[in-house]
Amino acid sequence: MDVKYPKIKVKLVGEDGNAFIILGKVKNALRKAHVPQDEIAAFVDEATAGSYDDLLCTCMKWVDVR
Repeated sequence: MDVKYPKIKVKLVGEDGNAFIILGKVKNALRKAHVPQDEIAAFVDEATAGSYDDLLCTCMKWVDVR
């Protein structure tokens, strides 16, 4: 699986497993990396379209999850 933004690393292992916390961490990492707002909105749309597992898969598809 190709990661869309492989240089953006987000530590989720050992962190709070709350979906909103995970979503916020990835959004913040995208913002800090100066990803355009429309791309961040696309990430949020995709990440919130399904289940918790879909959220995790979407995060791993967009950034380097550690």
